[in-house]
Amino acid sequence: MRERAPGLTYFGLGGPDLDAQGVERMAGLDELAVMGFVEVLRHARFFWKLERRIVERMDAGEVDLVLAVDYPGLNLRLVKQARERGIPVVYYIAPQVWAWKAHRAAHLARDADRVAVILPFEAEGLAEAGANVEFVGHPLVERDPVDVTEAELRAELGLPPADAPGESGLIALLPGSRDQEIGRHLDLFVATARLVAERRPGLRPVIAAAPGMETGRLAATRLPVTHETRALLTHARIALVKSGTSTLEAALADVPFVCVYLTHPVTYALARRLVKVPHIALANLVAGRRVVPEVLQREATPERLARELETLVDEGPARADQKAGLAEVRGRLGGSGASERVAEIVIEVLRERSAVGGPA
Repeated sequence: MRERAPGLTYFGLGGPDLDAQGVERMAGLDELAVMGFVEVLRHARFFWKLERRIVERMDAGEVDLVLAVDYPGLNLRLVKQARERGIPVVYYIAPQVWAWKAHRAAHLARDADRVAVILPFEAEGLAEAGANVEFVGHPLVERDPVDVTEAELRAELGLPPADAPGESGLIALLPGSRDQEIGRHLDLFVATARLVAERRPGLRPVIAAAPGMETGRLAATRLPVTHETRALLTHARIALVKSGTSTLEAALADVPFVCVYLTHPVTYALARRLVKVPHIALANLVAGRRVVPEVLQREATPERLARELETLVDEGPARADQKAGLAEVRGRLGGSGASERVAEIVIEVLRERSAVGGPA
């Protein structure tokens, strides 16, 4: 957008990389990274105040367009506020209306001028609800190839070379990026990995840390830790992955993996009543079938997860079948260009409102 319309100015919510793009950040990811019914209630006052601050800027005439990216709990409320004030809305990475409340699709169709979706099966349902929707492809696909070799990664982590005697591969552990995810998953992932490594001494567990994440808590496990998540997935033999976008990252890296997720028991009980989809892993949803194992809540024990992972280590039917399924997922995510297309959509909407060159 900066290349296409240099006169635009921005404020919003997100991570520190926005600073380099000249975005005035009103809240950071450390404050926004809250998931689950119970967890959100604990932070309700913060979100209420944040919403009011943003709406006040809408009322002050500072906003020509709202670009809502994912994050439906807050963004669906903000786009409704924008529509009521005649401010156009582009919604990128649409709320998972197909998984939760069907009426959200109708609300999104009403409140958003344009909707850009990143999963191929999302467009049809939103179009049926009346949305002006377009599948733009997935932003993960457009990233540059991994340029960190396995030799470089192992050297960074202090591990022996891949061709050293007894070495048989890396186990990638992706327990999550939010504090509450780390709290629920880390011990389980570490116990599972140690169990697999005991049975397969040549496998080396490595924990992936999200960009900017403090690694002290992860390093306390005494397992190697890296911020090079994509390189780790690319060079790993197998992976244990928290449900979410990470499952698509693993699919794109072509590493066989097991999907696991733990959440608050009350959140899980409510989700079981509300969620209307057959799978929790995005990779499985994109494929339209169970490509990777999903192990949830009480079923997620170190022994169970270790068994699931061990079936994927050696060349054989289980590993071959999953890799074939992951190839299906990659094929359905579309080609590169998602960000470029969304930028074009934003500029189109602004031009329709004759606002290009002013604030946004």
